[in-house]
Amino acid sequence: MKYIPYPIQTMLVVALLALLAACQSVQTTQPGTVGVTRNQQMSVSREAVDAQSAEAYAKMMAQASAKGELNRDAAMLARVRGIANKLIPQAAVFRPDATSWKWETNLLQSEQVNAFCMAGGKIAVYSGLITKLQLTDEELAAVMGHEMAHALREHVREQISEQQGLGVLAVIAGIASGSQGVQDVTGQALQVGVGLKHSRRAEREADDMGLELAARAGYDPRAAVSLWNKMNKQGGSRPPEFLSTHPSPESRQQDLAQVANVVMPLYQAAKK
Repeated sequence: MKYIPYPIQTMLVVALLALLAACQSVQTTQPGTVGVTRNQQMSVSREAVDAQSAEAYAKMMAQASAKGELNRDAAMLARVRGIANKLIPQAAVFRPDATSWKWETNLLQSEQVNAFCMAGGKIAVYSGLITKLQLTDEELAAVMGHEMAHALREHVREQISEQQGLGVLAVIAGIASGSQGVQDVTGQALQVGVGLKHSRRAEREADDMGLELAARAGYDPRAAVSLWNKMNKQGGSRPPEFLSTHPSPESRQQDLAQVANVVMPLYQAAKK
């Protein structure tokens, strides 16, 4: 066993104690009908992540505006904002404080098949998502609900906290072994064994919560299955699920179909 000098031992202990002290176990959202109850470990503040996200979003929108790519299609913009305006009030089911967020929804002219919702409720939809997939309103609501759920669950904040922790553990392993190689391998192993798995878990939470948001807003949750069928046709070769940040298409479609059945009564009630 390699001898670790006392000062380094002390540094390792201090680093571990600091990491543990910085982490807080929080429940960012209420369970809702889909029952997302997992506690999350956070080492960075919500305020810091929200501020960084708002700054990044404003910069991105300014750049898109300068290029003539911001909200260029009035009809498509109205459609996207109309769906957002129905989804946003439903967020209170998961966290009442979301009603006071400074929500913002914009449309980016781009061939990308993409959409996102940054921390604090900053939504962007790329026109290519709608035009290339020929999305119905129900399918678009499933996408937007999914992205909003990421923000409600503060998955970005959780990921930042997790990456800080994995980085510290890899450095500790490297110092203890006296090998940069061990540090690199440890970092990779932690990323595969912990980081990617947690990313897949976040995707499933966003799927479940997003379907509930859509159903409560009056959008048929079963549209999520047809949405992902369209998405799958867009994708090329994929890595095995254990090496992917997203669930496999097959398992995802099965999960979506099951959750759609769970939230169907909410959709039926909203349509009355």
